[in-house]
Amino acid sequence: LTSDAAGNLYDGSNAGTIYRTLAGSQTAKPWIVPDAHNGLRSLFGVFADDKRGLLWVCNNPNLFKRETGTSSLRAFSLKTGQLSAVYDFPTDGPSACNDIAIDKDGTVWASETTGGRIFVLRPHANELALFAKGPELVGIDGIAFAGDGALYINNVRKQLFQRVERKADGSFDKLTTLATTLPLNGPDGLRALGGNRFIQGEGPGGRVALVYVAGDSAAIVPIASGLDGPVGVTVSHGVAYALEGKIEYMFDAKLKDKSPDPFTIHAFALKADK
Repeated sequence: LTSDAAGNLYDGSNAGTIYRTLAGSQTAKPWIVPDAHNGLRSLFGVFADDKRGLLWVCNNPNLFKRETGTSSLRAFSLKTGQLSAVYDFPTDGPSACNDIAIDKDGTVWASETTGGRIFVLRPHANELALFAKGPELVGIDGIAFAGDGALYINNVRKQLFQRVERKADGSFDKLTTLATTLPLNGPDGLRALGGNRFIQGEGPGGRVALVYVAGDSAAIVPIASGLDGPVGVTVSHGVAYALEGKIEYMFDAKLKDKSPDPFTIHAFALKADK
């Protein structure tokens, strides 16, 4: 789930359709539908890039149906919905593009869950470059930048919130695991709120929380609980939004033949920090 400066919401779907909720509307309508040209298959992260007028999308073969194919980072025009660019992930192993963040210099960062990798697309580059890879990154999901430029990630498999440490030359150094005030349960969607503040959705945990980083600790402050798989979160004009993913319908035998509809984006007014 992502939002642009105008307050429009965008969310991807497992079937590949990108939905848009116009500011002030209460209905998410199909906006970009999969076709032979745009190549959309199964979507994870989406990220609105107002400066470039683009919607970045993590496009994958349907992992729940064990489809094969190439994961990719794709860009669409925020104005027209037309495909702008495609950047394929390396095909040297299984991959799952999961989420996206953009740093101050315009570099696009993408997390890759299955192989445990972080890729970057630098300004004016024609292909993705590997930033980091390792077993400690397997399960990486959300990715976001703090106000000071530090990069933070969460790990949906290992229940961790971590800082990506970089060397003086900007290359990958190590991961620092932050001590959280509450245990995490499937940390997934992650969005920066400025300073050292973030909003995070936990799918299996059914929780949306604010995350306040101080040194090597992170205070987890819940703002909603009891949701059905809130895997996507965003904040726009002082309102937090959380999308219920209902992922259990993909693998729970008891729910296999039942409809997960309707899908709901919940809104929560945020109180200003003192």
